[in-house]
Amino acid sequence: MIDEHLKARGIVDPRVLAAMASIKRENFIPDKYLVDAYGDHPVPIGSNQTISQPYIVALMSQLCEFSGTEKVLEIGCGSGYQAAVLSRLAAEVYSIERIKTLAESSGIRLLQEGCLNVTVVHGDGYCGLPERAPFDVIIVTAAPVVIPEKLVDQLAENGRMVLPVGDSVQKLLRLTRMGGEIITEDFAYVRFVPMVKGYNL
Repeated sequence: MIDEHLKARGIVDPRVLAAMASIKRENFIPDKYLVDAYGDHPVPIGSNQTISQPYIVALMSQLCEFSGTEKVLEIGCGSGYQAAVLSRLAAEVYSIERIKTLAESSGIRLLQEGCLNVTVVHGDGYCGLPERAPFDVIIVTAAPVVIPEKLVDQLAENGRMVLPVGDSVQKLLRLTRMGGEIITEDFAYVRFVPMVKGYNL
């Protein structure tokens, strides 16, 4: 996975490569898909959700430009795999999941994986986590049609937000807050599950 799907496609950040190598992806997918654990494609995890392909996880992590000191907000915990990678790259990670069963199961997996600096929150990702803001990094693993302003408001000065945006056509964007301005860059066409407002009980 590291050599064929990541390095060969431009993932060069040594900390990202080390983080990806340290997390056992098979621990974050259903047993019936274990044969696909290290294939470079999404895998269903239940509740109409997926775990992103390894390259996209690595690309989004690389675009965040981690130094290791960051406080991170992740929107869309899913199975917990991206949060596990983030735990190796940042100081503190908060991950919001709107589906209660996934929030509970991902929290257990992350503890089992030794990701003790991750807090999983069951809630609405569109609201972010204002009580813990501002965040140095915000990473969104589902696609809103437009950029959620409440998340932009929770981004620290010099902070980076990486997210897919769009409906039938989605682009991977990076927003950086610099001197009160928001600088937007786009990097690739992608395909994520839609970002849904609200959360289930």
